Amino acid sequence: MICSLEDGYLCIQSRRSFLLIGKILSSFHLFIETNQKEHSQYLEEGDLVVVSAPEGGELGQAIILLELIREYQAPLIVLPKDHPGSKRLKMVVSAGDHIELNCSIQRGTHPEQHLLCGSEEMAGLVLKRVKGGVEIFGADKFQVKPFERIVISPLH
Repeated sequence: MICSLEDGYLCIQSRRSFLLIGKILSSFHLFIETNQKEHSQYLEEGDLVVVSAPEGGELGQAIILLELIREYQAPLIVLPKDHPGSKRLKMVVSAGDHIELNCSIQRGTHPEQHLLCGSEEMAGLVLKRVKGGVEIFGADKFQVKPFERIVISPLH
């Protein structure tokens, strides 16, 4: 299934979890911080930013996380495997031209941006950047809804 995606969001919902998808609006280097080193990944305009909420949660929190990456270019933090904080992560983020959902990786510990922790029911879902949107493989049984972008105006 191919879905149009301008500057808003696309939400894929299952019974207990969801994904929020947005696209990169202007190219930048995304920094990925690990215990050992810093990685830099170049994101092009049109690449995807995806927030996974494996146990559900608030759409507003997912929007904030997505915008922290695409609007404010916040770095991603990758925890070491078996870090106790992984259990407290309710939502995780990935970015790139294609993203694969996997339920067997520990949340927040995978520096490779093509893999994203997801719920068991969304495992195997694949998202690929296409011109003007996203191609979604394996989402036939899920609800897919577009949302308008929420923009917070500057103070001045």
